[in-house]
Parts: sequence; C-alpha cells; structure tokens
Amino acid sequence: MKRRSLGWWICLCLWAFIVAPFSLSAQQPAPIPFGIGQGQGQGIQAGGANQGVNGNDGGAAAADFDSLIDLITSTVDADSWMENGTGDGEIQPFPNGVYADANGTLKFAAAAASSAVSLQQVPKAAPREAAQDVRQESALRYISLPRLQAVIRERQLQRQPLEEAMLTLAGLQRVEYVIVLPATDDQPGDLILAGSAGDWMVRPDGKIVSTQSGQPIVRLDDLITLWRRHLLRDGKPFGVSINPRQANLANVQQYVRATSTRPLEPGERGRWLDGLRDSLGKQDVEFFGLEPDSHVARVLLVADYHMKLIGMGLAEGVDGVVSYLKSVKVGADGSVPPMTVLRWWFAMNYEPLETNAERTVFALRGPGAKVLSENEMLAARGQRVHTGQSEDLNKQYAESFSEHFSEICQKYPLYTELRNVFDLSMVLALIEREGLIQRADWQPTLFANADWLPLPRMNVPAEVESVINHRVVRRKHIIAGISGGVWVDSRQAMNVGTAATELATAKAGPPIVAEAADAKLVWWWD
Repeated sequence: MKRRSLGWWICLCLWAFIVAPFSLSAQQPAPIPFGIGQGQGQGIQAGGANQGVNGNDGGAAAADFDSLIDLITSTVDADSWMENGTGDGEIQPFPNGVYADANGTLKFAAAAASSAVSLQQVPKAAPREAAQDVRQESALRYISLPRLQAVIRERQLQRQPLEEAMLTLAGLQRVEYVIVLPATDDQPGDLILAGSAGDWMVRPDGKIVSTQSGQPIVRLDDLITLWRRHLLRDGKPFGVSINPRQANLANVQQYVRATSTRPLEPGERGRWLDGLRDSLGKQDVEFFGLEPDSHVARVLLVADYHMKLIGMGLAEGVDGVVSYLKSVKVGADGSVPPMTVLRWWFAMNYEPLETNAERTVFALRGPGAKVLSENEMLAARGQRVHTGQSEDLNKQYAESFSEHFSEICQKYPLYTELRNVFDLSMVLALIEREGLIQRADWQPTLFANADWLPLPRMNVPAEVESVINHRVVRRKHIIAGISGGVWVDSRQAMNVGTAATELATAKAGPPIVAEAADAKLVWWWD
C-alpha cells in the first residue's frame, strides 16, 4: 500500500514465528514417548504463560468443520451433495497451516510388470526365531502389527514398561511397504509395515533419532494417535491453523492509516514496528480432526511455524529456496505489491501407490509433503477474503519449498517428523480402503483403545503472541511481516506421571491372540 513519500507495504502473514531456539517437540530424556518411568520434559509457553487447550478438538476456538459441513449438506439442497449419495456437490474446509487428507490423496498406480515383479520379491512371513540385534542397520525391516500388539499386552499383564524397540517400531526410519498376509484355515493372518531401520538414540532435547542419519524415526505413539483419530473421525482430514483475530486485523488497518500521515523520522522505525505487532495482538491456534495434546499435534504445529519462518527470512532455507521477503522487488515506478494476506500451508504429496496382482504388497512413493499457497485480499474491516489464487512471489516460495523438501528435511529434521506423520496417515487410509485388517483377521484392540493403552498428554499453546520481520528497500519502503510467536521453555516439565501410571497398571482386557502369552513372539525381522 503506497503512502506518500514513505511508501509502507505491509504483509500480514497468518501463521506463527518461533522466537526461541527451535526445539518445540522435545520429549522426556529417555526414549519412552508413552511417559513410562521418570524424566523431565519440555513445556510450551505462549505469551509468557503456560497455555492449556479447550475441548477435544483443540485451540482457543476449535475449528468444527465437520458440524458446519453436516449442517450445510443436510439443509441446503440436500439432494445435490455427493456425501448424501445423490449428487455431485462436494464441500470441504478451506486449508490453512497444515491440511492432511489421506483419503483424498490415496491413489493407485496402473499395474506395471516391473513393479509387480519387484513387489513379489518382498519377503512376507515372519521367521520362527527372532533376529539377533534390533539396533543393527537394515535396508528392509519388517514389523508385524498384530504380533507387536500381542507382545505389548504381555508386558502389560506382567506390569513391565514397554521396550525401546517397541516404542521406536524396531528403529523404523520410514514406512516404505505395507504387506498383508490373508488369514487361512491353517495360518493366522498378518499385517506388516516394512522399511529401512537401524540404531537410534535420544538427543539432549529428547528427540528420538537415527544414529546413522540423525533423522527422527517412526514412533509407535504417533501410529496409535493417528489410528484412534482415524477410527473416531472416519478418516476425515486433520490439521492445524494459526488465525489472527478479525478485530485485531481491523486494528492493524486503523493503525496503518493513523501513522501514514507523515514519513517516519530517523529512529522511529522500531517503535512503529512494535506498534504494528501490538495492533495484531495474539493469534489463535486451532486444531481440527485431531487431539491437540498429542505428539502428532506438536509436529504439525512446529512444521507450520518453521516453514513460515523460512518464508519470512527468520530461518535459513536451502539452496533454491529464497524467502518471500527477500524476493520482493520494487518496480521501475517505485511500486511494491499491494497489501495482502499470504497463506502457505502443508499438504500431503505422494505418487500413486504400487501394488502386486494379489494386492498383498503396497509400496509408498513420493516426498510425503508439499507447500501450497494462496493470496488473500484484506477487506476494509479486517475480514479475510479467500481469493483462490496465488501471487507469483507467494507461489514461487511454496513451489521452491516443495521442490527442495528432501534437502530441507536433511537440514531441519522436524520436517522428517511431519513426513512420518503423513506416511502413517497414508498407511491407515490404505488399511481401511483395502480392508487389510479384515483380510488379516485381526483386531487392533490395544491400538484403538485409549483406556487399555493410554498415551501421555502434552502441552500445546492455545494462542500465540505476534512478532514481526521486516525489510527496508531503497531506504523508503518498509516491508513488515507479522506473525504469531511461541516461547519454548525447556525447563518446564510435562505432566506425564499420570500416563505412566495408567500404562503400567492398565487393565488386561480380553486376550488378543492365542500367542499373546509368548513373550518371545517374533514381531520384527530383517
């Protein structure tokens, strides 16, 4: 927005910045994500005070898209909606932040002889005896979910904590294959995840990572969290959004009008930017389709924050990824882009799944995540108006981030955690779509039941303070990026004691399989 001789341009970015050393998703300093045993963890603070969450859907104001969609499809020309089975109309929540839709992303590749042959070569059945060392590096490790559940139940019955190997899925670094062994009259069925694996360690900040690559491994608690939400919400999309309050957006516009009557004097820039930040005030964290106090929720929130840190030049990218602020240029006539609201959000990104003729082996392919973009024009009273379009520089950043996602994962392992969450979500959509649980003749009783296998709850902020970044061009243009901020206090302990006690003394429940009493049951192999 051009204002007299100063020419202020303000970019309102609807997301959060981190203003402390980046380490939001740290756990207790022992590889026990279920909270077994004692240990200190990390609390999260927003605005200098611990924040709780309201309700089961999270945030200061839950994004109850499902209820709104149900209301619309049941009252507005009900016969026209695809969901009602009689029309072609479809309605979905508008994504912002992180938007994971596994059912919408899951597609299958056309049958190809080369892939069918390679998938036939993937081993299937478990050996009779266990492998020697779960920490040994493996190009392809197999994890039997029914057998793992049985061994977990056995340890519960004996009041023993779960082994590290169980919590890390035998050091699995990424899910590459899903394999089903259909049950027969002579043999029980099986449902198997497979991928590269190896030794793991716990970093000082509590993250559980591969000792070979330093990248986060796949976590059992993430799998269980997603499994339960998938069953509870029928596989509908989930995600997180950081939303400024509409009244505060109006305050920003009023502040800009009031302070644009004269050029800024030397030394006034810092005070002006502080006023801009204070006008926007706090922003609300909203989760939809997901429990807000889970490790999965933290992963989504952290990834969204940091991706936008890079976009506004508050964190370094990688070669080929340039921040939005740095890419803005002044036109020959001295003009800059109009006042706008930038939107970047994560979405799932996979190639069509490959499978064999029997549809017993499925291969996941693709980077896992990408960034999408859209510009919003800011209405006069602070309302956000979706344009459905993306300005070139906005789109350029999103596309470059997506193109270099693998390199960004290597530099910032937090994005590998996001990819692992997306992978597991795809696995669960596949299991449901193909009826793999029924084909294996197995029931995920422990994995699906929070009473029998409780998970620890984690502190996630419900609102965040706003912070800013800016750029001065030709000494007369101020480019100000406004966003939310989170203060991470590693000295605060998470409340995991209750979950640890519940898990150690969980009631037995019904038997799972006949072999459940066999503590030496082979549940992983190479």
